[in-house]
This record gives sequence, C-alpha cells and structure tokens, in this order.
Amino acid sequence: MVPSVLHSLLVLAATLSSVTAHPAHDHDDVVNAALPGDWYHPEDHPVHALFKRGDDGVNYAAVGTPEWSAGFPNQDPMPVDGANLPKAWVDALNAAVKAGKIPDIPVSTNPDQTFPKYPSGFDPNGPTVCSATYKCRNKEDIWDAPDGVFASSFDDGPLPDSIPLYNFLKQNNVVATHFMIGINILYNPDAFKTAYEDIQSEFYDIAVHTWTHPYMTTLNNLQLLGEFGWTMQIIHNSTGGRLPKYWRPPFGDSDERVRALAKEVFGLTTVIWNQDTEDWSVGTKGGSTIDQVNADLEKWISGAKSPGLIILEHELNNNTVGAFMKAFPLIAQNGWQFESLARLNNAQIYQNAADNTGDVTPMSVGNGAAPGSTTSAGSTTSGSSTPATGSTTQPTSKSGSTTTSAPSTTGTGTGGSSATTGNNGAMSFASSSSLVSLVAVAVAAFALS
Repeated sequence: MVPSVLHSLLVLAATLSSVTAHPAHDHDDVVNAALPGDWYHPEDHPVHALFKRGDDGVNYAAVGTPEWSAGFPNQDPMPVDGANLPKAWVDALNAAVKAGKIPDIPVSTNPDQTFPKYPSGFDPNGPTVCSATYKCRNKEDIWDAPDGVFASSFDDGPLPDSIPLYNFLKQNNVVATHFMIGINILYNPDAFKTAYEDIQSEFYDIAVHTWTHPYMTTLNNLQLLGEFGWTMQIIHNSTGGRLPKYWRPPFGDSDERVRALAKEVFGLTTVIWNQDTEDWSVGTKGGSTIDQVNADLEKWISGAKSPGLIILEHELNNNTVGAFMKAFPLIAQNGWQFESLARLNNAQIYQNAADNTGDVTPMSVGNGAAPGSTTSAGSTTSGSSTPATGSTTQPTSKSGSTTTSAPSTTGTGTGGSSATTGNNGAMSFASSSSLVSLVAVAVAAFALS
C-alpha cells in the first residue's frame, strides 16, 4: 500500500477528489522467505498480563451492545491521543523502556504524506531506524511467504462491503487473515458478527491494523500504545479472549521503535508484503484501474514461486473485493498452495489459542487495571526512551466523525512533534446500519484482570 491521505479516507468510504504523490512498494529483495516455525509468544511475555483470557470466567458482552462498546475511544481528534490508557499497558511500556527494549529513535515527520522523514543522523535505511517504507527489512518482520505459498490477507475491515468477500471465502472453503482497524470493528459490529459468528469463525483469522490507521512512525510511544492496545482489546473482547499474533502497519510505515513496542508490549509480529495491488486507489483521480489491478494479480500469480506471495489487498469496496474474486481461480490453476497468512507453517493463529473455535490456552495473567483506571498520557520527552507520565484527558465521544486538528498528546524529541496534524490519518468512518452507543465508563466485561 502506498502512503497517501487518500487511502486513509478510502478505508472508511469518504468522498475523494485527488491523490497525493506517493512512493512505490514493490519489494523485490528476498529476505526471510521461510517463516519461523514457532510464532506464538511464551507464557511469561508481558502481553499475557495485559488482557484477560477467554477461559477465566468472564462473560463478555455481546458484540454490538452498549456494554460491549463501553470504554473504547471514539474521539476527535485522531489518531488516539494517548489519554486514558489502562495502567497495565503504560506499566508494560515503561518496563520495556527501562529494560532498553524500545530503541531511542525520534518520531518521524510526514507532512506531505509520502515518505517519513527523520532528523539528520538517522538514516531510514540504516540498522538504527530501518524504516519499512524505505524497504529496510528487519529479519523478524514477515515480507515473504514460503516458496509456492499464496499467503492470503486483507486490510481495513470490517466494512459492509466486506461481507461478499467473507461469503466467497466460505463458499470456496478457504481461509484468509484479516488485518482489522479497531474503530471499524466498533462502528461495524454487524459486519464483524457476520464474519466471526454467522459465517463461522474458522473461515476468518483476525490480526491488527491499528485503531485509526495512522502513520505509525509519526506517533509517540503513548499514541502507539493506544493504537495497538485498543485494537487488541476490542478483538480480544469480541472473540472470547483471543490475542492476535500479527499486525500490519498502515502504509507500511514502521521502524525499529514501532516494531519493538508492538513486540515487547503486545507480543505482535510485524507483517508487510512483497507485492502491492494498489487496489484501494481504483476509481480515484490519478489512481490505479481495475484492469491494471487484474493484470498485476495475473502476472504475480502466473510468475515465479520463490519467494511465496504476500500480496497487499483490501476489503474496502466492490472493486477491491472483486479483483481478488476474479483472480482466485488462477491461484490453484498455477499450482499455488492457498493459505491464510496467520496459519503459515502450521502455526497457531493467536498468541493464546490454536484456532478460532477451540479453547483459549490458560496463561499466567498478572494484575491489571480496568480501562477506567487511567495513567499518563500528557507528553513524552522523546520518541521512545522516557517513561510515560503526565495528565489524563477524557476522550470526546463522536458518532463516527472526525476533524483534522492535531491530537493533544505531543512529543518533544529531536524528531519534532509526535502528533500528526492536518489531514494525516483523519478519516470519516463508514458505519453499519446503526452506530453503537458509547458510554463513559468501562463495564465488568471489559475490565482488565
């Protein structure tokens, strides 16, 4: 996917009129083609202390109810401003920082929404920063599937237009991984339930695509904590307590600080891609065309099988979903093994569960704080290395609308302000037939252990 404000808007069906300049993401280098055989995190990983298990006696509120949506940020401005974070998350972040596990890299700036820009002395292609936007590959990130494997995944759901895709996957008895935007789950509970409950969850593997789809390297640590944490929490609460194992950065925008925070605090492995359809831009001024998307898919599927394919595709609308459906028969015809990305190498799908239907594996869970028990969210003195402290501000509840003003949380590191400004990451969200009601306090079903 290419960095552009257009995609952030398209994710949630806003009306568009132009496309900004953007870098290409045709990652050609073959690195880490074979995936590790053991992708789940050990029981002593901090992530298991941050969320309740599905088998701990908690009766989770039904998806789509006011009790289910209680406590999640539905705020203007965006991205998540780092306010009202559960104390357990902030404590885990501070412990990782103190242990030297989060690199001290300044936040990037990205005013033209193309390539992230770092201060002098921080090479985005060097080992210190290693920006995925610049095609720098961290050996722990996943860019390629094993030889001969078509690793299927889709970004940006759930949306109403996702449902034909979910039905298609079930009809063809195949599974894909869905990198989900947290606030899209909040605003589209019916689409989520169609996938995970009505269609049967064994056809639907879930991963993280952040809460509001921002440029992640432009955010400070507390904002990152919110983008990861709230998405993990709503997936956890909606799937009987499962914890996703994988995340994909919006626009492919990740670096060593962001990926370390994802891994060390939340146990997430970063997934990128080795081919990009740019399907999200079909129908926009200056964007791709459906003929071009179809031609690219046919070229890649009929091409070499080393490395295996991880193609960036979206479940945004009929164009993006239709392109996959048209190309689907070619996958088998060309001898590919179709597999959900989360199931590569027969790995278990979630950190604490082997699949979508079996029991959640018991874990040693520490004492956490309920979402209503908040900590620090005011400011940090650098992008990464300062423990999180500060004041708490209550998010403003909105009914699916956003403005373009900057988040209240700021950073003062050498990379400049960590809050994104203007239209960066601002979106209007495509809601289901009725938006869920939001309440001000967390309920027991949402309480952290």
